[in-house]
Amino acid sequence: MPSIAHGTKMGIDQCKHQFSDRRWNCPTQPLRTARPIRRRNVFGPVLERASKEAAFVHAINSAGVAHSITKACSSGDMRSCGCDDRVKEKTPALQEIVGGKWSWSGCSDDVQYGVAASRQFVDAPDQGRDARAIMNRHNNEAGRQVLLRKMQIKCKCHGVSGSCQFRTCLWALPHFNNVGSELKQMYVKAKNMRVERHLETRGIAESLVPGPTTLRPPTTNDLVYYQESHDYCERDDSLGIQGTSGRLCNATSDGVDNCNLLCCGRGYTTAHKTRVEKCRCRFQWCCTVTCEECIVHYEEHTCI
Repeated sequence: MPSIAHGTKMGIDQCKHQFSDRRWNCPTQPLRTARPIRRRNVFGPVLERASKEAAFVHAINSAGVAHSITKACSSGDMRSCGCDDRVKEKTPALQEIVGGKWSWSGCSDDVQYGVAASRQFVDAPDQGRDARAIMNRHNNEAGRQVLLRKMQIKCKCHGVSGSCQFRTCLWALPHFNNVGSELKQMYVKAKNMRVERHLETRGIAESLVPGPTTLRPPTTNDLVYYQESHDYCERDDSLGIQGTSGRLCNATSDGVDNCNLLCCGRGYTTAHKTRVEKCRCRFQWCCTVTCEECIVHYEEHTCI
């Protein structure tokens, strides 16, 4: 459970990092203040909607849990798992990637165990045949597949005087920022689906089929959603939407943090401020760095 909790926190922190300059920036709230909803979560009722944001949150949370459990296995913090000793079977296929003389050595991260544990825990609340459960399971798996694709080979050189005559290599987890960045790109290109209902022997079931703007069926390389997002411009406490009033924006940016876009056309205020920074730093033998203090004038823009 500590690894699952840590993985969930990794997902929340990564969501805040990836969405820091957008209208919805992953604001969290204490669970005790949230009204009872079907899927109780720290982001509040806003994620009841089957939106692109909900798709990203499920994917990053699933990947975070898999990453955290895998790391705990390699660190020896879990008795039920350890290092991955199956990588020796993959040696011929990876010879061209590594090149030269090398062998497997060290503790390779057992990501397959982490992914399996994530499926067992994260997917557990969504075993139904309704559209939202199907969407959540798909996005959960998409997050785990990104983690699998981002696994990397790390090698250490051996030889006389630091030469690389021989190398030992292992499979290693990627930095979680890399997983978050790819899922953010998938969020931008998420597939819009529609819900179809049909009668089965066990009753009414739902399925997701490509919507009018989706040209091909989605794969685990895609995030999916079937309800449009809120605009997140105005505060709505009933949905846990904080709005963008009071947010800092960038008046010169061409991105989503541009003041006109982030402030939803309401305008913004500009304040002239100063701060003290270290400058003209010099290295002195041996071995200190001395700096002067400079006053920097800058503008700060805030959404009305």
